[in-house]
Amino acid sequence: MTEISMAQALNAALRDAVKDDDRVLIFGEDVGPLGGVFRVTDGITADFGEQRCFDTPLAESGIVGFAVGMAMGGFRPVVEMQFDAFAYPAFEQITSHVAKLRNRTRGALSLPMVIRIPYAGGIGGVEHHCDSSEAYYTHTPGLRVVTPGTPQDAYDLLRDAIDSPDPVIFLEPKCRYWSKEPVSFTRDGAPMDRAVVRREGKDVTLIAYGPMVATALETAEAATAEGWDVEVVDLRSLSPFDDETVAASVRRTGRAVVVHEAAGFGGYGAEVVARITEQCFHQLHAPVLRVTGLDIPYPPPKLERHQLPDVDRILDTVARLQWNDEPVVAGA
Repeated sequence: MTEISMAQALNAALRDAVKDDDRVLIFGEDVGPLGGVFRVTDGITADFGEQRCFDTPLAESGIVGFAVGMAMGGFRPVVEMQFDAFAYPAFEQITSHVAKLRNRTRGALSLPMVIRIPYAGGIGGVEHHCDSSEAYYTHTPGLRVVTPGTPQDAYDLLRDAIDSPDPVIFLEPKCRYWSKEPVSFTRDGAPMDRAVVRREGKDVTLIAYGPMVATALETAEAATAEGWDVEVVDLRSLSPFDDETVAASVRRTGRAVVVHEAAGFGGYGAEVVARITEQCFHQLHAPVLRVTGLDIPYPPPKLERHQLPDVDRILDTVARLQWNDEPVVAGA
């Protein structure tokens, strides 16, 4: 095992995929000689040539449309949208064509393609660079949506996504690109559509994904000082959703808090809360709560710390759960 960053793990996954399968192509804005804004594709063009990793015009709709044609022709394109909100011009292509082609052709055609989208905040970026747009994609049937929370998962999930016969939206948490851990390249981790328990506990389940996994684990450690034994579940796959792992955890602990950066109203966490409530109602000791970003456009860099969920906000929310059978005060 080698200690590398998440960006390096993604780079390794792309390199191994290109080496193992001649059908894999990488393209997008500045992914060639520059190696991408975050250097995720660094050196791939130099090592494998411009026919395998190349730059495109600055036209996201064109990038995805081109990828659709390539996938229909038997290739496995991996495209980069550069930043989360830059992907919106391609949204019509993604929702109308990428997500629907298999169904529209009654299975005659599939689109084995990956759309990589660096997303979420924590890097001091300005507007259009820090959106958490996962709910748009998970609300679209026909797409797989995954997001790694660790370097190891970055490698494993990207390899699995490239191998998938279905189109995959691959959301990369920008603020975790430089986090490091030992990474194995054996691909013996959990399947792409499964959540994992990152930390076991008995009092409450924290459910997180992508950039919030590390924050949830930090919160779990801090919670020991308050006498809470916190379990942390990393969703990994946002669509499809792993009901089995999540429900089993919540049934054990009896309490749950869902954490994500995106705005709370209509956010992805609302679906998670609904599923837990439907499946675990009789085992719950308290209502399922959420810790989310604010219901505002993403703020300027100097203010983003107020937008992002942190340890203190999560601990405050855990404290609001019913403990010792105390009633929940409305509006508290």
